[in-house]
This record gives sequence, structure tokens and C-alpha cells, in this order.
Amino acid sequence: MSDVRRVQSDVPSPWEDSFGFARAVAAGDHVHVAGTTPFKGTVLYGEGDPYEQAKVAFSNALAALAEFGLGVESVVRTRMYLTHARDIDEAGRAHKELFDAVRPAATLVIVTGLVDPRMLVEVEVDAYRGATDGAPEGAPA
Repeated sequence: MSDVRRVQSDVPSPWEDSFGFARAVAAGDHVHVAGTTPFKGTVLYGEGDPYEQAKVAFSNALAALAEFGLGVESVVRTRMYLTHARDIDEAGRAHKELFDAVRPAATLVIVTGLVDPRMLVEVEVDAYRGATDGAPEGAPA
């Protein structure tokens, strides 16, 4: 398919190659960013700090979107996976700082664990690279 493009992380996570996945995939006007962690390469950022981990994970996801020329304004959906309910407010604070102006649909789920036990947060981001003026489909811009 010529309208599908895949990118890897600038500094790939330890799992991209071993699990065989792309950091982000653009299919038509939709861009899907895979589960993204607070790792940069093999270095975990914000150990023990859910706010910092959320910020770094979302920053990594937004860097993948930048490979397609997209920014935070194109984000239409986010998902946050947390290992502890006690971290909801801190992860939510990081989300609000980044996405308050664009208000994507968002999901937050508490999970029993992530691939590395030091991780408290993993995120996913979906973006749309079509019209961004907010007008309903078919309405004049």
C-alpha cells in the first residue's frame, strides 16, 4: 500500500526491533503511535516519578508524529496505561499540560504491569493529518 508509511524512533526502544514493530504508522490521514514509554534507547527517564514518565512518554510519542510533520494540534486520541491508581493525578497533570488546548479523546487504564517493572506509565497517541480547522466534515472552512 503506497499510502502507508512507517517510522522507527530516532533512538529505538529495546523492543522495536526485538518485537518487530514500528514506532508510528501513517495510513492515509491517520497516524497511530505505538505504545510509548519513558525510555530513550535503553535509558529510563523519571524512575519513580509518574508525572515525569508521562511527560517523557508523550514527548517520545510526539517526536514520532513530528516525523510526519505533525504536532500536538493533530492529536485526536490518547491512551494512558498506569501501573498504580495513585498516579492518576500526576499522569493527568502531564496530559493536561500537553493537550489542554486540543482536548483529544482520552482513555486511562490501570494495568497490573508493564514490560519493565520500573515503568509506571505507557502511552499511545492517534493523530489525524487532514483538515484541522475544527469545521464539521462537509461544512465550509
